[in-house]
Amino acid sequence: MKYLHTMVRVRDLDESLTFYCDILGLKEISRKENEAGKFTLVFLATENGAPEVELTYNWGSEEVYETGRSWGHLAYEVDDIYDYCEMLQIKWVLINRPPRDGYMAFIKSPDDVSIEILQKWNALPIQSPWKDMENIWKW
Repeated sequence: MKYLHTMVRVRDLDESLTFYCDILGLKEISRKENEAGKFTLVFLATENGAPEVELTYNWGSEEVYETGRSWGHLAYEVDDIYDYCEMLQIKWVLINRPPRDGYMAFIKSPDDVSIEILQKWNALPIQSPWKDMENIWKW
């Protein structure tokens, strides 16, 4: 058995691609347009061969997709969580759970999908301004 991907439904494909590619740094691996079914599937990953996120966009749908906490989150590992979170802030991404512990942070996608950011290897030394930041909203 091989893990392939996690699928999330998106309301605005362009906004989601900006978030996942331009902000998070994922790359578009493939795209499938289905005219009969009126949907687009876009597969993203950190690199070719890595586990993927499938963005599913249903054409013309204004439906709001509810996300339950039971389904969990996407998780990505970074070389320096503080630098990465600072980059996210510069790009106006709200950090819902700051990396107070030097190891873990949470953000949300435009479609309210929880995304966990984890420090590669061991936690970094705890430092300001992160150590004093409170959680914002839900993560």
